[in-house]
Amino acid sequence: MDRDKQFLKNYTPFFESSDAVLFNGDCLEIINSFPDDSIDMIFADPPYMLSNDGLTCQNGKMVNVNKGKWDKSRGFEEDTVFHNEWICACRRVLKPEGTIWISGTYHSIYQCGYILQKNYFHILNDIAWFKPNASPNLSCRFFTASHETIIWARKDKNAQHTFNYEKMKNGSFPEDKLKKENTQMRSVWSITASKTSEKEYGKHPTQKPLDLLKRIVLASTKENDIVLDPFCGSGTTGVACKNIKNRLFIGIEIDAGFCELVKKRLS
Repeated sequence: MDRDKQFLKNYTPFFESSDAVLFNGDCLEIINSFPDDSIDMIFADPPYMLSNDGLTCQNGKMVNVNKGKWDKSRGFEEDTVFHNEWICACRRVLKPEGTIWISGTYHSIYQCGYILQKNYFHILNDIAWFKPNASPNLSCRFFTASHETIIWARKDKNAQHTFNYEKMKNGSFPEDKLKKENTQMRSVWSITASKTSEKEYGKHPTQKPLDLLKRIVLASTKENDIVLDPFCGSGTTGVACKNIKNRLFIGIEIDAGFCELVKKRLS
């Protein structure tokens, strides 16, 4: 990453290129080393705290829901403290005109939405990401979960945030059957889960589809903006930045194994 060496002062990157840098470690510690008002946009896919020894359906098979220690709930109060800490850290490093996107299911997204408002963010939209190929509900005791919610919020209500309206209205989005040509982009997006080709170098249990992140980056950034993903996972945000080009990506991932996956994808 040629620009903004200020981010590299206290931690050695796991991977670095001219337009991307990846850190392996705790996102709170690493973000706290960043300067104030230095990030243009954040995409965060925090743990949903769903690893509770239950079962789910994946590719037509019954599998355990456990994903790792990072996804285990520590109880409502401690989970809320965790979300408050990382959201506050993100607020400090966002520029006044910067925005944050947070994805989640009903297990976590309402906590995050409450904490955003508590910390004076201004919510711009809540996006319903509809998954046409969502897994079926094994229990048959409630509705099949087929969407996630993504909250988009700005740091300062009085600052001019980036929204590339024309690109969203008139761009080509063939993956989304709900998007009508040359009409305003609505807040319900129909995007399938990650394609097999996106898992060429390995799999992550909560990997987001590239089409989703490309749309988010394209909608809310401009050339040379710095994009931060504090829960980098498989690195899809970084791949989206590279696809769109002229965006600078910073990823943070606590699991060294997943960092290897991100490194392969970004290389």
